[in-house]
Amino acid sequence: MTNTVDTAVRQGQGIAIEGLRIGLTSRPGVDVVDDIDLVMRTGEVVGLVGESGSGKTTVGTALLGYTRAGAVFDGGKVLFEDRDVLALPWQQVRQLRGEEIAYVPQDPAAALNPSIRIGKQIVELMQLRGLGTAESRLAGARAGLAEVGLPNDDEFLSRYSHQLSGGQVQRVALAMAFLPRPKVLVLDEPTTGLDVTTQGMVLRTMGELCRSHGVAALYVTHDLAVVANIADRVAVMYAGQIVELGPKEQLFADPRHPYTRALLDSIPHLSQARALSGIPGRTPAPGARPGGCRFHNRCAYAIEECAKDTPALRDLAPAHQVRCIRAEEIGAWDISRGAVPDARPDRPRDVILSIENLGVFYGHKQVVFDVSFDVAKAEVVALVGESGSGKTTISRCVGGLHKEWTGRIGFEDRDLGHGSRARSAADRKRIQYIFQNPYLSLNPRLTIEQIVKRPMELFGIASGRQATDRVVELLDQVALGPAVLKYQANRLSGGERQRVAIARALAAEPDVLVCDEVTSALDVSVQGSIVALLESLRVERGISMLFVTHNLALVRSIAARVQILNGGRLVESGMVADVMDHPQEDYTKRLLANSPRID
Repeated sequence: MTNTVDTAVRQGQGIAIEGLRIGLTSRPGVDVVDDIDLVMRTGEVVGLVGESGSGKTTVGTALLGYTRAGAVFDGGKVLFEDRDVLALPWQQVRQLRGEEIAYVPQDPAAALNPSIRIGKQIVELMQLRGLGTAESRLAGARAGLAEVGLPNDDEFLSRYSHQLSGGQVQRVALAMAFLPRPKVLVLDEPTTGLDVTTQGMVLRTMGELCRSHGVAALYVTHDLAVVANIADRVAVMYAGQIVELGPKEQLFADPRHPYTRALLDSIPHLSQARALSGIPGRTPAPGARPGGCRFHNRCAYAIEECAKDTPALRDLAPAHQVRCIRAEEIGAWDISRGAVPDARPDRPRDVILSIENLGVFYGHKQVVFDVSFDVAKAEVVALVGESGSGKTTISRCVGGLHKEWTGRIGFEDRDLGHGSRARSAADRKRIQYIFQNPYLSLNPRLTIEQIVKRPMELFGIASGRQATDRVVELLDQVALGPAVLKYQANRLSGGERQRVAIARALAAEPDVLVCDEVTSALDVSVQGSIVALLESLRVERGISMLFVTHNLALVRSIAARVQILNGGRLVESGMVADVMDHPQEDYTKRLLANSPRID
């Protein structure tokens, strides 16, 4: 880092990380992150991307002088104005956090007190930070909510956090972060799980606030398409190190590190179908990272020299740095690589699942109205819409998890009962449901082996050693392997837990999979491997899928047909390519316009 940058940062024009290394207290010499140099200038958004376990959140929280239990700052500086945050007494660091360096967590609902009304929480924050007077704080709270596009009337201020949508909760967290007028903002995956319209609104709000208030922002995420819509510069992390850093346009047009290319190759595109694939192998954990280039054992361009010495992060072009000895040799990258023809029926459709005039109720309130569509054998049909559109409610009716509905759900040549208890064991086995939230869908007391083995024992498919061998085979299919057999779910990341949930559904040998936002918690590389797995199951075993998602780009790569829902009603339906290339409804056009894209 140059003295010029250091001077600018010390003059209050951003924040800089210099030579950061974070280790483990229990394993001296083992690093979590190492050799991190990164500058965030005033009014600039820097995207920090990488797979789970790459260390990006660790770097983000280091800006606040914080690291998780069991980790320790082993070296380096975090330079803010004329101070090194890591060298300050804890009392000064505590004062710094929230006032000058703010943090917006991945799950803002966990950061809000569920027992205190929204308005009172914001007023308490202002009181704690010494903002305004007792009389002016309520007006300040209203102004903060209006700034992020939320209602600021008495009714909204009197709500609890559970009475808000995900996007509203996220914007309340943003309002609270911006009220003290911080100079630095750390955003930790703040739009994960939001529908595209809400995500687009939150991203626009973040970008406008950062630039209008002159905030230096670090946006931590695994979604490169989101980064392409908000960041000025992008840093790509792998196994605790930054492997590529540069302006957004340059990095996406001409990625020079093989890992950056592999991530970009895993991303679905709105404009064309792609054959998605993951990155072979897994991100190595601290203490298990290979010598030399940390990516060489997963890299398609690796040569013998890559395993010998750790490459430095070097200048490749003005403002573009890369940690690869072969960066000049690997040739140009084509954004359209992996494109395949859009799915079209190659034979007459043999319908296995039919929904006719479906109306769904919660008590006396009707939430789905007169919805009809069908799914053929070996076909993927996507249900798409904003939060609250009814897509998950419909999928739960199909899976037997909700029984207050009218109309007909037909499976092959017979009607399905209302709820799983009204269905035969054979029907329950043949229609399997994969839940959106892997943190809640796995039993925390059981081992992974017991979780995946349970459907085999329940439906009489296998038991004993035969079942264990099948569990190992399924875990290999979802890129986990036998190492996790004896683990409990709390030992796994969110993406790993979701792969266990998919393996459990496959253990029942189903004919129909109901997939409820199954990739929303996954890294793009893992998403690619899961989509490739689901596609192989569709082709080889003829499995049909009802795929619920808000990711329209993913729909293009996995589904043949799409059903667009709005307010519980079906507003547009047809072949994926036809609907996405020539949308007829304004609602569909708005969804497409708000979808993040790099193509």
